[in-house]
Amino acid sequence: MSYDLSIAIEVRDIAMRVREFIDSTVIPLEATAATQEHSVSDDLRRQLQTLAQQAGIFAPTVPAERGGLGLDHRACAVVLEESGRSLLGPTALNCAAPDEGNIALLAKVASSAQQERYLQPLCSGAIRSSFAMTEPAPGAGADPNLLRTTARRDAEGWTITGRKWFITGAEGSAFSIVMAATGNGATMFLVDGDNPGMRIERQLRTMDASFSGGHALVTFDECRVSSDSVLGEVDQGFAYAQVRLGPARLTHCMRWLGAARRAHETAVAYAAEREMFGGSLGSLGMAQQMIADNEIDILASRQLILHAAGALDAGQPARKETSICKTFVAEATFRIVDRSLQLCGGSGTLADLPIARIFMDLRPFRIYDGPSEVHRMSIAKRALRQSASGRLPGDWC
Repeated sequence: MSYDLSIAIEVRDIAMRVREFIDSTVIPLEATAATQEHSVSDDLRRQLQTLAQQAGIFAPTVPAERGGLGLDHRACAVVLEESGRSLLGPTALNCAAPDEGNIALLAKVASSAQQERYLQPLCSGAIRSSFAMTEPAPGAGADPNLLRTTARRDAEGWTITGRKWFITGAEGSAFSIVMAATGNGATMFLVDGDNPGMRIERQLRTMDASFSGGHALVTFDECRVSSDSVLGEVDQGFAYAQVRLGPARLTHCMRWLGAARRAHETAVAYAAEREMFGGSLGSLGMAQQMIADNEIDILASRQLILHAAGALDAGQPARKETSICKTFVAEATFRIVDRSLQLCGGSGTLADLPIARIFMDLRPFRIYDGPSEVHRMSIAKRALRQSASGRLPGDWC
């Protein structure tokens, strides 16, 4: 199935305003963020978001009725790519993980009361959130069927017990969406950040450092919540996860493509100016091959993103499209940044250029939101099912 991938003039205008904002306002503040060890501080987050609000580009993924720009997925593909030019850009625009994915989930699943309590302040940037699904081994990671965290119902509500890790933004979050096994499936719960039964055991020292609140190991020790804390319906958590995870994988691709493109721009400028072996670095064939391969990966990634975005905007589940896109873009953006670092030689490893920091933050993307290997398994199984049913795998229609 084909989709209209044209970009409206007004969307291009927003994208160019975001690019100018990132280049003139956000990138100069990157040195401030570099002083933070594992995450972006909440003070810096609030400063950035205030500036984005003043620039009229805040909350591009947030529904218009909640004060955002209300862009569809195709428009977000253009705007979020520009936001990703800086690792701080998505935070500034309030379209960074996990809040962006939680906003989309709450807008579709939460009750009216839950939306007023949790969704509205999240949309405005007044609070942050986290999404607690991944668990330490032998619990659920790439295989959600290994879910070990449980929720037990009684007359007064629910009691959640278990451990979660790689919980982005847990430190300082106002609430967390928690996935727990509930007998006949899994259920999502809204757990307030000050609940005494939810405790941050420790912050994880990870390669990346661009997320507010970092990544944490969280313990739920007889964590009591009311029946009103159930998000959606009991035992439907895995179905709701699909509502969130597919689009969230795609927005990750959009943001990381912007970061990879900045690394590429930095390397091309360096290659054009660096003199060696009787000419510029850019005049050497091996350097030109790396530059050309980056251009190819950028365009291929962008087209896959737009294709998957078109499928979502057409009301399709787009599981195949987002899975293929996440796999390719995660690996293509890594190739882009790796080549860019190589082109810049020793300078590429220094904090003087943005490439090394982008490299460190981008590498985990091939694992986060589903490792490439798990996505390939899913893609292959889908093709095999199609073939068994008489359909042509990989067909264009």
